[in-house]
Amino acid sequence: MSRLHKLVPLLGGLLLSRSGRRVAGRHAGKLALATLAYEVWRSRREGARPKVRPGPRPRWSGRSPR
Repeated sequence: MSRLHKLVPLLGGLLLSRSGRRVAGRHAGKLALATLAYEVWRSRREGARPKVRPGPRPRWSGRSPR
């Protein structure tokens, strides 16, 4: 999320200028696709962290294992 905060002023300046709006309008689909790809990449990278396996579960009957 911190990287997105760095892009906000850049995108704001781009959309406030007349030429920036024209460029953004022409490439809106590409910008949306790039944003979606970034979000997918980030979510997969966060999911790739090693998971800790839980210990053995107790028996459903309540008896202790031998």
